[in-house]
Amino acid sequence: MAIRTRVVVSGPARISRRTKELIAELQVGDIAVIDHLDLDRVAAEGLVAARPAAVVNAAASISGRYANVGPLLIAAAGIPLIDNVGREVIDALDDGALVRIDGGVLSSRGWSAVGVRQDIDTLERSIEASRATVGEELDRFAINTLEYLRSEHRALLEPLTVPEIGVEFHGRQVLVVVRGHDYRDDLAALRRGGYIAEVRPVLVGVDGGADALLDLGCTPDVILGDMDSVSERALRCGASLVVHGYPGGHAPGAARLEALGLDHSVFAAAGTSEDIALLLAYESGAELIVAVGTHNSMEDFLDKGRDGMASTFLVRMKVGARLVDAKGVSRLYHSKVRKTDLLLLVGAALFSLLAVTAISQPARLFLENLWNALRLG
Repeated sequence: MAIRTRVVVSGPARISRRTKELIAELQVGDIAVIDHLDLDRVAAEGLVAARPAAVVNAAASISGRYANVGPLLIAAAGIPLIDNVGREVIDALDDGALVRIDGGVLSSRGWSAVGVRQDIDTLERSIEASRATVGEELDRFAINTLEYLRSEHRALLEPLTVPEIGVEFHGRQVLVVVRGHDYRDDLAALRRGGYIAEVRPVLVGVDGGADALLDLGCTPDVILGDMDSVSERALRCGASLVVHGYPGGHAPGAARLEALGLDHSVFAAAGTSEDIALLLAYESGAELIVAVGTHNSMEDFLDKGRDGMASTFLVRMKVGARLVDAKGVSRLYHSKVRKTDLLLLVGAALFSLLAVTAISQPARLFLENLWNALRLG
């Protein structure tokens, strides 16, 4: 067992109840104050990349419902994690206030709270204990999925009304990018293998997935989502903007686009923004949908930690064989040389050979005459 050392750090507090919004604002050395029950892997990876001085969680980073590895990534990166401080910390601290962490004690301007100082040993014990109770969580997930199927089966089985967004999907391959597990590596593999350049799929960024495409040097054709974690740079890149609307007409992302003066469409359907992106491609006649960073494993579904993940499971049943994971595509797809390119290469070689043959004799005679003239002179 590792020897626990006392940790004392200080820095400005950055506070948000939504971790993905906070990550976009974090600076190196900040203390991230979040309220994130069962910290998922994607959120943890974002926090690690932002390099805060410490992470303070108002909730339990691992509750024991299932074996989530997000908190372990924080600890493995050497970032102090103070857990279960209590939700009053969100209201008690002002954003930017200087805070000090000493062990499991958080203090600022005469106010203090006590949390649980987590490390790799304590987190590994929690993860091991949670493996015994994962069956209960799967039972709850199954019940919720069946309830969703009973109440929302029309949305699953019947065609949806897709907005006209000016992008042609029919008969084309579509690359849907979500900022999920391994999305950077998967995107890089697709580009390195030549898939993006040669197939030229329709590029759909789901919220921050649009920024991932831009970072790779690719401009998204469509940006879809709640518009809460996508940069203004991406929103102004020229892509068609589609706001995820919910049944009943509520479309929270529309307000931001209206404030920026950006034209947009609304696609109203039940489920997550990830689900809506897959349905948009499917209902628009996509030949194949390649998914980057989407949820497709048991851990992914439980990691998302929301009742709506039942819709994600059912949407995949509807999309069926048209949906493939990017990992499979990058392993199977190899850049190929086209016949026309090969013919051009052979033609160029033959032309060069003929040219050398044609000029070699005159060139030799010229050089011999030049040598004789110089020698006689």
